[in-house]
Amino acid sequence: MTMPHHALDIALTRPLTPAELRQATRTMPLAANHDATHLLAVARAKTPERAAHQLRRQLETRLPIDVITTHYPDANGQILLNVAFPPAVCTTLKTAARCAGQSPERFVELALHRALAERADQEADRLDHALRQLLAHTTPAHLLSAVGHALTRRPESHT
Repeated sequence: MTMPHHALDIALTRPLTPAELRQATRTMPLAANHDATHLLAVARAKTPERAAHQLRRQLETRLPIDVITTHYPDANGQILLNVAFPPAVCTTLKTAARCAGQSPERFVELALHRALAERADQEADRLDHALRQLLAHTTPAHLLSAVGHALTRRPESHT
């Protein structure tokens, strides 16, 4: 049986220097974005979790890794998040998770879902407020026409 390959994104805490990037690519093939703050790697492992764990072990002493994520969502639309917390944060998370009757992983997962849902609600409220402000000064038909026009314009014509 062949070992699957997993595409992983590496978010860095700071941009890499050209020398750091050259050194890192000697360890394994990596693709950097334009400002060397994100890298893309392909790792062979049985699961995405193992791939992210192996990648972190290989590169954590060479790179200022913040977060490793799977590049593509799984069948459930989920992205794997691999974060290495400092020991004090791990202790705090374990205590909070134990109090909530959850594993630390589940505790962090639910906290992230709550934060993302709250952010989505805030964005919906912001858009609703902006839309009400626009409608106070125009008709729905004119606003809809303007939105349609803006959405169908080519990106290069926005300058």
